[in-house]
Amino acid sequence: MRALLVEDDEDLGEVIRTALTREGNTVDWLKDGQSAILALTSENFDVVILDLGLPIISGLEVLHTIRSHGNAVPVLILTAHETIEDRVRGLDMGADDYMVKPFDLDELSARIRAMRRRGTGRASPMITYKGISLDPAAHSVNFQEQMFSLPRREFALLQKLLENQGKALSREQLTQSIYSWDEDVDSNALEVHIHNLRKKFGVELIHTIRGVGYMVAKEES
Repeated sequence: MRALLVEDDEDLGEVIRTALTREGNTVDWLKDGQSAILALTSENFDVVILDLGLPIISGLEVLHTIRSHGNAVPVLILTAHETIEDRVRGLDMGADDYMVKPFDLDELSARIRAMRRRGTGRASPMITYKGISLDPAAHSVNFQEQMFSLPRREFALLQKLLENQGKALSREQLTQSIYSWDEDVDSNALEVHIHNLRKKFGVELIHTIRGVGYMVAKEES
């Protein structure tokens, strides 16, 4: 999962980024609202963790701007405001969930997984596909009664593809989903990850769409 964290508190931001990265997520971190708007209008993210009390442009203004431009990315608000009015306002402006500081990191992770699950139209926390069972919470994959412990980026890539069955995803989309801005990426890194997944789960799992990228075929019901 690729998450955009928008939080100006250095200590809290570092704690959140570290926790989410340890769980296998790709996290890009910004510290003001103006930068967040620029990022959200130029790149794709799976979820946004958005503080309200941001410099330059407030979190609510960021939320209003992206929703007015039709960006439906799931947004979880972080707020130090404890009044019901503040929470209602954020939800009515298009937020999907909120948490009041201080909060528990395990609960934050669970809420983010739930938002992503709703965003992809899944009811079950498990992702199943032709003998593959992927558990985002446990970061585990079971295939043909064998348990696989995948490296972080392979897991994120497999999850991204399985959540988009029948959709061709570009190299750029897939690379952005597993690498953050501050990571160096080899030119063939994505192809290496694709190769490793095919070795584990079969060459027919991931289809190469020439001139576009890669796709997992939609499973027939």
